Amino acid sequence: MPVPAKRRPSSEIRRRRSHHALKKINLVSCPKCKTMIKPHTVCKNCGYYKGVEIIKIKSALDKKKSKKKEA
Repeated sequence: MPVPAKRRPSSEIRRRRSHHALKKINLVSCPKCKTMIKPHTVCKNCGYYKGVEIIKIKSALDKKKSKKKEA
């Protein structure tokens, strides 16, 4: 059975919780568009990873043109 909470010293509780702190996210700049992204991931802004286009992302101008064609 576990020990009641009040029977534990506060220092013991704090020592255990010392590893629960959030860590800073490491960000790098995309070599193509210079936006900040997580390392080893595809850029959400331009769709490139290691100099190769992985995802085709429509730009704002392309979206406007396609809307005009539909109307």
